[in-house]
Amino acid sequence: MTDHAAHRALIAPLRAAMYDGIGVRDALAAVLADDAVVHMCAPFGEIIGAEYFDTVYAPLTAAMPDVERRDWIVMAGADDHGNDWVGCGGHYVGLFARPFRDIPPTQRIAHMRFHEYYRIKEGKIVEIQAIWDIPELMIQAGVWPMSPSTGREFCVPGPATCDGLAAHDPSLSAGAKQHVVDMLAALVRHPREPVEAMELPQFWSDKMSWYGPAGIGTARGIDGFRQHHQIPFLNAMPDRGQADADLTFHFFGDGNYVAVTGWPNMVQTITHDGWLGIAPSGQKVTMRSLDFWRIENGKIRENWVLLDLIDIYAQIGVDVFARMRQML
Repeated sequence: MTDHAAHRALIAPLRAAMYDGIGVRDALAAVLADDAVVHMCAPFGEIIGAEYFDTVYAPLTAAMPDVERRDWIVMAGADDHGNDWVGCGGHYVGLFARPFRDIPPTQRIAHMRFHEYYRIKEGKIVEIQAIWDIPELMIQAGVWPMSPSTGREFCVPGPATCDGLAAHDPSLSAGAKQHVVDMLAALVRHPREPVEAMELPQFWSDKMSWYGPAGIGTARGIDGFRQHHQIPFLNAMPDRGQADADLTFHFFGDGNYVAVTGWPNMVQTITHDGWLGIAPSGQKVTMRSLDFWRIENGKIRENWVLLDLIDIYAQIGVDVFARMRQML
């Protein structure tokens, strides 16, 4: 049996270095395989391990010289394909002093949510999948180039139970993961079947919080989730879930926490109006989503979701950064 606590411990020095802002390059070199594949969100793209610091992390520290990494979820587990993962969620926080990807600095404290998954093999990180909520910085800088969010935009919190970094009961992991898998299986029944087929009250708490990316925002409760995210999403792309057989999903659980990735883990066609202000062009798009769920009393109480929205816009021919620069 894999020691997932050891995998969490493996990346602890890297997380500590990123919190203190000291020795990050060395901490990366100690755990990242030279040929590791790093799947970063747009506009970074795919990177080979040794390039990660200079290509990704150094520009962030140039923009926020005092940047600190603040994790509020660190979980680990094995997927159904025999891969071992560590999933981290949190914020990069610091004084936004210089431009980042042409986003103008605010000279004030700024926050950028991250979801980062690390695949571990033989004591090394061999793959990273990461989405940084770069649009969140655009909002704080007052240069929002996309359509307004339907949900609430704010600094997304960590788990209400404040136990995202604690040791998790492994006896709960399999059941929590199955709950999420069953929920998603029910979710894709609609819109081909009536909305009741999703059985939302069976899987989700009445007090659920759905923490979407900047551009969609946060929704509260089942009705809020449907109104501010699900209805626009399904109206625009009613073929949701029909291509799942062609995708590979990586689910892993750790106590009451569950994570999933696919890179991509959705393939859908924008055939109708209603989502993100995108015209119904008939364009098929792939979607990268890194998700965390927290189970409480047998139901999902919190769900953190990051979609690579910049990549989705790029697939339909919209350069988000070009639009942003026109606002400067």
